[in-house]
Amino acid sequence: MLKNSYKMLFLTTLFLGTMISVCSSSWFSVWMGLEINLLSFIPLTMKLNNLFSSEASLKYFLTQALASSMLLFSIILFSFLIEWKMMTNFNSKINVILASSLMMKTGMAPFHFWFPIVMEGLNWINNIILMTWQKIAPIILLSFCLNSSFFYFAIIMSVTFGSFGGLNQTSLRKLMAFSSINHLGWMVAGILNNQNIWKIYFIFYCFLSIVIIFLFNSLKIFNLNQIFSSFNFKFLMKTVIFIPLLSLGGLPPFLGFFPKWLVIDLLMNLNMFFLLILMINLTLITLYFYLRISYSAFLLNHNEMNWNFTYYFNSKKKLIFSFFLFISIFGLLFINLFFIFI
Repeated sequence: MLKNSYKMLFLTTLFLGTMISVCSSSWFSVWMGLEINLLSFIPLTMKLNNLFSSEASLKYFLTQALASSMLLFSIILFSFLIEWKMMTNFNSKINVILASSLMMKTGMAPFHFWFPIVMEGLNWINNIILMTWQKIAPIILLSFCLNSSFFYFAIIMSVTFGSFGGLNQTSLRKLMAFSSINHLGWMVAGILNNQNIWKIYFIFYCFLSIVIIFLFNSLKIFNLNQIFSSFNFKFLMKTVIFIPLLSLGGLPPFLGFFPKWLVIDLLMNLNMFFLLILMINLTLITLYFYLRISYSAFLLNHNEMNWNFTYYFNSKKKLIFSFFLFISIFGLLFINLFFIFI
């Protein structure tokens, strides 16, 4: 009871810190909300007698502390320049520092160095929070400090590192981390000229990420070889796992293609063809390693001992996962029908 109560306390302050940052009209209040969020998340990540979670918590704290100090430094500089009426070209340089601190908080390239390492040391539940809720406040704040040239650089770096970083990974947590970095590039591309597209993209990204991590957590899967060795003759189980993964990669006609479709349409309307072609080609690499994993799981036999995973999938979870699978497969069709009849 005591253990659950302390988790509820820190979860409440975690949500409260994000809401303070999002709803604030002052940058100092924004910084305060981010600090409340940071100090609430660290106790949730730490586990007794688990060195990996302790190491991940320490790395997360050091990185976020560095980002917070950069954010506070840029806020103080802005306040000084406004007070002394010295807003010159130096303003754009401070804006880059401010955007860099927020990108570091989200784990966006080229400030992504901590993100896969921290995710590898956390359990799936904490990874859900790190991949979804912890990105809300920094991305919303990023939309207020647009710097086109720096944003283009960050988008290209995120899509590049997110694509190539996942090629040689066998850990599912690192695979999801590099996939998240890739999606961050697409989300920031949606910020460039339309404040609504990135929000739609983020909602779909959160839904698919929660579905996949919920599956992995229920089945206690952390590495690719566990999937290959544990579900040899269960075609439905493989379908439930890999269809959401392919959807997250943006493979048409699954649900995950819809937000990418919106960003592609936005960039075409803005005549950003070079950036668009680069993003599509690099994202195809992400889709390639998802397809490679799915191909290996569906078409190759792995005659290994089936050690576990037979008792994690009860009838209630089967119903929930079947619903998630249905949405992942036919969600784009329903969206198109909705727009046709509206």
